Amino acid sequence: MWDWFVNLLTSILAGLQGFVGDWGLAIIVLTFIIRILLTPLMAKSTASTARMQLMQPKLTEIQEKYADDPEKMAEESRKLYSQMGFNPLAGCLPMFLQMPIFFALFTVARQVPADASFFNILPSLSSSVSDMVASNGFAGAIIYILFDVLFGVLTLIPMLLNNQLQQDPAQQSQSRMMGIVMAVMMVWFGWSVPSAVLLYYDTSAIWQVVQQRFITTRVMKKAREEAEARLVDAPVEVDVVRRERKKRPHKKA
Repeated sequence: MWDWFVNLLTSILAGLQGFVGDWGLAIIVLTFIIRILLTPLMAKSTASTARMQLMQPKLTEIQEKYADDPEKMAEESRKLYSQMGFNPLAGCLPMFLQMPIFFALFTVARQVPADASFFNILPSLSSSVSDMVASNGFAGAIIYILFDVLFGVLTLIPMLLNNQLQQDPAQQSQSRMMGIVMAVMMVWFGWSVPSAVLLYYDTSAIWQVVQQRFITTRVMKKAREEAEARLVDAPVEVDVVRRERKKRPHKKA
């Protein structure tokens, strides 16, 4: 099954290369196709994230008041999810769908011809940044290094844009730090992957930034407004008296 998927992706990429005349441009076109197909799921994921942010204070309240009754806590949490139209899996689905493509590209990138390039901007799509630095030095691999750094920057930007929608300053600070750590990890990861994969990641990250700027923010705002309306129309009541814990007997000295 996996070999079939890899062969399919290889055939699609080869077909695109024959149409556009360049392997790098074929990867960019393939990225656009994948991202367009995933756009509806990304919109649902974004709406789910907005609902989760709005629900968090209510979930915290439920957890505190039902701390001694885990079953009731789970039941009330499910009621809140149902009322708000929240699906915990919706936010992860786009990422899960992209993962097979990411992993398959490692194999596909090694199957492209040795002379495959991106308009000679990246002379070898099968080589990694580390390969080019080892053979040409940092000065000779500067374009590859810039593509790697760009990947880290483009990873950080959508997280910062999304962070602006956070209302809690503590969450904003935490999300900002996570974004910086994630960006550094992506640069480290991109250092050793074939540049064909890095080109795919960069293109996908650029798409994410544009989508975040012009689409995601609007979807998130609309989802927040709808979620706030649901909370106003049908507020979740949590009026259970917390059971007192019995004092433990102290051993006499």
